[in-house]
Amino acid sequence: MKQFLKRRLSNTDIFLILVNLVPLWGVWFRDWNAREVFLVYCLESIIAGFYNIIMMWMTTLIKKKDEWSNGGATTMVSGYFFILFFMVHYGFFLFIQISIFLQVAAIGDFTFGPSSFFRFITHVTDYLSPATEQLLLLFIASYGIVVLKDFVFNGAYKTASLGTLLFAPYGRIFVQQFCVIIGAFLLEFDLGKIFILIFVIVKIFFESILDYQKIIEDAGKKKIKAE
Repeated sequence: MKQFLKRRLSNTDIFLILVNLVPLWGVWFRDWNAREVFLVYCLESIIAGFYNIIMMWMTTLIKKKDEWSNGGATTMVSGYFFILFFMVHYGFFLFIQISIFLQVAAIGDFTFGPSSFFRFITHVTDYLSPATEQLLLLFIASYGIVVLKDFVFNGAYKTASLGTLLFAPYGRIFVQQFCVIIGAFLLEFDLGKIFILIFVIVKIFFESILDYQKIIEDAGKKKIKAE
């Protein structure tokens, strides 16, 4: 486990930690609604996915194709195939995650299904207060800053692996789906502050302390050796 912990936090890691502490401060000291804050975190997954598509598209413009492994065989496929696959696969996980949270948090009159999901996405501001709307804008801006700094300005988009980009946002999905299960119980007993505290700590660990990028790369190397 230790080999997957970052030895040193980058400026980006510190910046994201500070951004994630904003909702914790809001819930604990400004009486922000914990359900709304976690709802913004669920929407953050959509933001991350959107930026990931932009990153994959930028890399595709340069590399055109990249390696795709399937059943032990490796072929070169168009970057647009990676993008389409990501949109369908990641979109499915988003649908499950947000649908579950809408149910356990009792937000609106939503039922489990595509129509409720898209109705929520298109009217999301109806379920946020001015404070959590600003939090959502903060997340949108912070992701844009990180992408510009760590992907565009340093030229990483020219050499990035589309396979690595494909799986980059999934750590967030797994963390949030796990927290939804815990949060369902805590929110039910009006323990929203405890829920947000646990969630933020877990999220910071997985996003800024754990070297998720190294885990993906090592998994890819092991798969290549096995084949």
